[in-house]
Amino acid sequence: MKTEAQSTSVRMQVTVAAPIEQAFRVFTEEFDRIKPREHNMLGVEIVETVFEARVGGHVYDRGVDGSECRWARVLAFDPPRRLVISWDISPHWQIETNLDRTSEVEVRFIAENPHRTRVELEHRNLDRHGEGWQEEREAVNGEGGWPLYLQRFGDLLKG
Repeated sequence: MKTEAQSTSVRMQVTVAAPIEQAFRVFTEEFDRIKPREHNMLGVEIVETVFEARVGGHVYDRGVDGSECRWARVLAFDPPRRLVISWDISPHWQIETNLDRTSEVEVRFIAENPHRTRVELEHRNLDRHGEGWQEEREAVNGEGGWPLYLQRFGDLLKG
């Protein structure tokens, strides 16, 4: 995996041994197995993380008590090539309701050959979050952030 933090963006990539269609499907349909349960803004344990695979959908956690935490909106959904979600989480790790203060995560899937796919992730416009955005950038770029998600994604495709 290769990662890079630049000013207001974080970029990283991973290559997986899977056709592009399978890589895209696993990332979206099995996102519940990619996102760690301990990444939790609910007041209760998470039962599942749902990725609604359509523009206008959400990414959200559902708690054991039925409560939901909608922490991203699906802005673009173009299987099997790319998706874009909002990042509606403030630097204080709370839901951001002011949409002008949210960033974006674009995930692109590039077929290197019929059995190998490069997945490029860019978390951009982090400065929109306002005060504390640099710390948020470091967190999403750190060991427990997007690198962990991409590692868990890659592990799912190892079989």
